[in-house]
Formats: sequence, C-alpha cells, structure tokens
Amino acid sequence: MRGGSGMAAGDRGAKRFNLFIIGQSGRLQHEAVILAASLRRSNPDFAGTLYVGEPQPGPLWPGDPRMSAPARDLLEDLGARILPFESRHFGAAYPQGNKIEGLLALPEGEPFVFFDSDTLITGRLDRVEFDFARPSASMRRSGTWPRPELYGPGYTEIWKSLYDRFGLDFESSLDPGQPDEYWQRYLYFNAGWFFYRCPHVFGARFIEYATAIRDAPPPELVCQPLYPWLDQIALPLVIHSFGGGRPGPGLAGLDGDISCHWRVLPLLYARESDAVVAFLEEITAPNRIKKVIKQHEAIRRMIYQGRGRRVRALFDRNNLPPREQMIRNRIRREGLWMR
Repeated sequence: MRGGSGMAAGDRGAKRFNLFIIGQSGRLQHEAVILAASLRRSNPDFAGTLYVGEPQPGPLWPGDPRMSAPARDLLEDLGARILPFESRHFGAAYPQGNKIEGLLALPEGEPFVFFDSDTLITGRLDRVEFDFARPSASMRRSGTWPRPELYGPGYTEIWKSLYDRFGLDFESSLDPGQPDEYWQRYLYFNAGWFFYRCPHVFGARFIEYATAIRDAPPPELVCQPLYPWLDQIALPLVIHSFGGGRPGPGLAGLDGDISCHWRVLPLLYARESDAVVAFLEEITAPNRIKKVIKQHEAIRRMIYQGRGRRVRALFDRNNLPPREQMIRNRIRREGLWMR
C-alpha cells in the first residue's frame, strides 16, 4: 500500500489516490488498526498510501496524544505510513479538528479520501467513481445541526448567514425537492468521509472556515451549539466553495457495500449486516492484531468476549427501531453499552 507520485489532480475515475485517517492514543489507535486491517484484506493491491495522521505533543494537548509503540508498529506492518502533524488551532479542546489540521501534512497535490477511523473498508475502492475535482462527503447523517429556537432564526436564516459570511451562493446549495425549513433542504454532511484533489488547498480552507465560525460566528448562530458539530458546520461550506455538493450514484458504495462507518461497536453489532460482522471478526482474529487492539476494553469485550453477539441478538435487522437513540437505550437497559 505504499504510494509513489500521484495522478493528475481532478481526473475522474483515476486509480491512484491516498487515504487519510487519524490515529492517536486511546480508542482511535485501535480503530486505526482495524481500518488498516480491513483495507489490507479488501484492497490488497491498493495503489495509494494509507496515511495515519498522528497529532504531536504541544501546548494544545495536556498529555501525549501519540500512539503506543505496538499500535504504530502494527499499522506500519499493515502498510500504513504514520504522518506526524502539529496542532495549532484545535488540539484537546476540539479533537475532531485533527481531521482538519492533519490534511496539511499530506503530500500536496495528491488526491485524498479522508475516512473517520471508526470505519471498515469492506469492498473495492476502485469501484468508487471519485471525481476529485468535485468534492463531496457522507450523507449518512441526521439533523443534528442547527437546532432552531422557537422564536429565533430558522434553518434558512442560520445557513444563509454562513454562506454570506464567506461570499458563497446560498441558493445553489439547496435541495429544491425538500420543503423550506426542513433540515434536508440544506447542504449538510457527516464528516465521516470526504475527498478532494489536493489536501493542502482543502485543509487551508477548512481551517479558515472552521476557526472563523468558532471565533466570530454570525449573530444568527448566537444560540446555536458549535461543539461537537463545528467540522460538520464548516464542511458543506468548504465543499460548496470548491464546486462540490451532494454525492451522486457513483459514490453509493461509500456507506454501502464498500465502506461502513460503524462509529461505536454496539451500534455495529446492533444494525449492520451479517457480512459486515463476519468481516470485522475475521480481520481482527489474527493474534498479531488481537494482542494490540484487545487492550481497549470495548473492543475486548465486544469482539473477543461475545458481548457484541449478545447485543446483536436483541435486534431484528429487518425491523430496527426508527431512531438511533432507541437502539442505544435498549442496549443500555441490557447493560451492554460500551464505547
């Protein structure tokens, strides 16, 4: 999975691009190992490089955010390349900002796809029709932001204030098939995956927009929570600014049969397919992987001690509760929730 020089930026359907994830001490280093193992299994001839961004110690981290030596060694053995980067804008106060700042450490001008570390690569990435000149991101999201107040600004006022702030055309971002003041009418993504032709160009604008929203939000956002949603507030603006938008059918395999953003293991066991569960347990079975990732309690209990299978037995995948919170509550009532 080592990569050389990149393809021409923006080529539709071009085969070579890099993957970027975050790895740091704690849960994320173990999730990064699982993702790397899944990539090795499903894409053994992947032509690009899997980069694992690792934040370095500094004034924005109270402790050492670097991964353990066993996790680093295993990731490199699985073909990944560790990519150290400095935290200058976010750090421990907003660790989701790692995905933003880490982009600037990637090779300039080489197309990239970012994935959250809690993702399985279950299918062939060369089947995805990436157009790196037109960025997009995951639509596996819910209406988490904004949260309009009864007598305050609505969805239109809130989102338009952000587009106006950065000189972007608001009307062209709307989905006219959705009713006014319904959250799906407005461009909103899950930041679990996104891509573009150059990580430096994308990352610089992502930092610009996210820090501006954080430090000097428009008046329409005065009652709106910015954490933990800041990356998902800025992301649609960044994507729209580069001429991108909602993913088309050529990207359907992401959040489908090619990638699975599982988020937390109880939810994976509760709602993902038998094939995904079998794939997870297969790639985590080798001893060299097991001895590293079982150090995380949720992974040890869910995968290796059978708690995940107990969660799975609680639900009918053909008739899941309509809301995620209902799934979480059922798992908690049974005393099986972990993360």
